[in-house]
Amino acid sequence: MNVEEVELRGSRIVLEPLRQRHLPGLADAIRDGALWEIPVTLVPHPRDLPAFLADAEAQHGAGKELAFATVDLASGAVIGSTRFRNIEAAHARVEIGFTFIARSWQRTYANTEAKYLMLRHAFEHWRVNRVEFMTDALNAKSRAAIARIGAREEGVLRAHMIMRGGRVRDSAVFSIVAAEWPRVKQRLETMLA
Repeated sequence: MNVEEVELRGSRIVLEPLRQRHLPGLADAIRDGALWEIPVTLVPHPRDLPAFLADAEAQHGAGKELAFATVDLASGAVIGSTRFRNIEAAHARVEIGFTFIARSWQRTYANTEAKYLMLRHAFEHWRVNRVEFMTDALNAKSRAAIARIGAREEGVLRAHMIMRGGRVRDSAVFSIVAAEWPRVKQRLETMLA
């Protein structure tokens, strides 16, 4: 499982390895909806993007994460970010997370195509056994979006994380396993058609 930087190109979006040049567009995407203010997410404030990038680069260097800028192909606009996280090559598993999209791009093809590209890379290139997703148990919108792509909810990790402001978060855990990928792939391709 080689965690090399790779561009994942779809028909309407491209996931580009996150770079300094993406930060101004990413700041605009975050401001579109004041995403850092949503209490059930951990979206960075635009002023914190240099540290966000530095952390992504450090985690990639350790072989644990691979962060992307989500870019709309038609306009060239950076509309969000997502990443492979908690990469466990020895166990052939990975998490897809730390995903956020500008409010004006939510409930469009963008997140569905990004998930499709990442899942296809994980199952068909890395040959993982399992892809995990986690979200705040209180984040109904995120839970619905994860279930909509075909992931199965497995349960809730109680008192799992501490959020900004000190709230102790329960995390809902979802997964797709390799045996389910053909069905999920077909579902996503139908949704994107």
